[in-house]
Amino acid sequence: MNKYSRLTFIVFLLIFGCQRAEVSSQGSSSKIDISSIYHDVEFEMPEVKQTSFPDLTVNIIDHGAVSDGVTKNTQAFEKAIEAISRQGGGTVLVPRGIWLTGPIIFKSNINLHLEAGALIQFSKDFDDYPLVETSFEGLNTVRCISPIYADGVENIAITGEGTLDGNGDAWRPVKKSKMTDSQWKSLLATGGMLNDKGDMWFPSNSSYQGYLASSNFNVPDLIDASELETVKDFLRPVMVSIKNSKRILLDGPTFQNSPAWNIHPLMNEDLIIRNLNVRNPWYSQNGDGLDLESCKNVLIYNNIFDVGDDAICFKSGKDKDGRERGMPTENVIVKNNIVYHGHGGFVIGSEMSGGVRNVHISSCTFMGTDVGLRFKSTRGRGGIVEHIYISDIDMINIPTDVINFNMFYGGNSPVLEADQSAEDEARDEQAFPVNEETPIFRNIHMKNIKATNSGTAANFQGLPEMNLQNVTLENALLQTKNGILAVDSDGLQLKDVRVIPTKGAALTLYNSKNVEVVDFSYEVSDSKVVKVLGSLSSNISLRKQDFKNHNDEVEVSSGASVVSYQ
Repeated sequence: MNKYSRLTFIVFLLIFGCQRAEVSSQGSSSKIDISSIYHDVEFEMPEVKQTSFPDLTVNIIDHGAVSDGVTKNTQAFEKAIEAISRQGGGTVLVPRGIWLTGPIIFKSNINLHLEAGALIQFSKDFDDYPLVETSFEGLNTVRCISPIYADGVENIAITGEGTLDGNGDAWRPVKKSKMTDSQWKSLLATGGMLNDKGDMWFPSNSSYQGYLASSNFNVPDLIDASELETVKDFLRPVMVSIKNSKRILLDGPTFQNSPAWNIHPLMNEDLIIRNLNVRNPWYSQNGDGLDLESCKNVLIYNNIFDVGDDAICFKSGKDKDGRERGMPTENVIVKNNIVYHGHGGFVIGSEMSGGVRNVHISSCTFMGTDVGLRFKSTRGRGGIVEHIYISDIDMINIPTDVINFNMFYGGNSPVLEADQSAEDEARDEQAFPVNEETPIFRNIHMKNIKATNSGTAANFQGLPEMNLQNVTLENALLQTKNGILAVDSDGLQLKDVRVIPTKGAALTLYNSKNVEVVDFSYEVSDSKVVKVLGSLSSNISLRKQDFKNHNDEVEVSSGASVVSYQ
């Protein structure tokens, strides 16, 4: 080898070594100090175990991948993952380019790293996605395999600055009411078919038949399991399905345009989700951002959400399936997230039959989400939601409820769509027997909450047979059209709360008991500031000094009892 060849070889080694070191660093092979995330958490939070990968990188190009956006690279991803797996794990590198592929199936000890400018676009050929047994919307069912799929693995990651696109528009039905006339015409021009009313588009007849075979939501329960292949197009997957796994990291990429939910961790342990940009079109059916289900020991921080349904949502299974699973979502920290659009900013339910407990949410901003803090369930769910701590939440332009507890949830969007009616979720005054199917929400604490230019300050609604229990709201400023409403609540505490409604009372209590209101301030145009209604309302404690003239400003119905003044 002459001196010039030797020099070239040395330069090559230096460049390659630098690139390799950079990839290793991006691949999070060394642990990052995240100790500050645990600060100010109100419960004993186990330290989340972090991922760690060998210093080995395989480029998908080396296994035949082509970045033209046309060539399908499913086998190249599979070969790269297999090559890394055989050597004990490491990083599968996705360089800049458009990489069309079918499902990517993870093995243990794999970090899928997307360089800046890398776009993984998942195929819209439904034949690439075979049916698998899974859980969707809390029920044990069968769906198409997810574009990103992991089951029973350990120590995996998706990192980098690239983008994963689920090609969701190819899968999702679309309601006419959610589109402009020009958008609707453009959609019809792509093919597909309409329902009988002509107000809902489906990508294929198979998709439409699946819709007709479903009595409620998205699980075809009117046909036999042997017939599911005939409605396969309807069984659209979540984009990222990671289940029964441990030590998981999602750090950096953009996840967008999912067929159904975007990211769905299910029955996992030790999970870190950070620095993500999670996007779905606002009109997307079931276009949730993150649905954390039956997981424990989780950190969620520094993410941005702009989606078509609930943004950050916690679940634990639905009805009998969820109760039999018996795995709560627990020990979770949520910090420093921004939500631009979604049905709810932070949400628990409605599939919470296995319970949700020990959750800390702080330093989040919601801008224009349909609801801010959203808790939902219904009779038949069962499950216990408790020990939830929420603080330092800033909200603007929330069109409905800043804080919402809905125990009569039936699937409606917070802002009703054309085919929905408020009567579908009307409150039932009758008290039902309490049993394992009765949902329980208790010990939920909120402080340092601010909301401006919004709809209703708060809607605390329990069940007649199982009141909402021990909810506190402290140090809040709520500038809204309507004040606070509490129905079937027991142990509600309002401390240092300022309510500025443009109409009506600042606080209305109906069939609620053991309510304490301290340092309450208000600006109302109505002559009544507080209304206590309902024959079951009792033990309501107010402070005289909080009112200009409590005799004129507090209205107590004839059936309510024991309203006292400190």
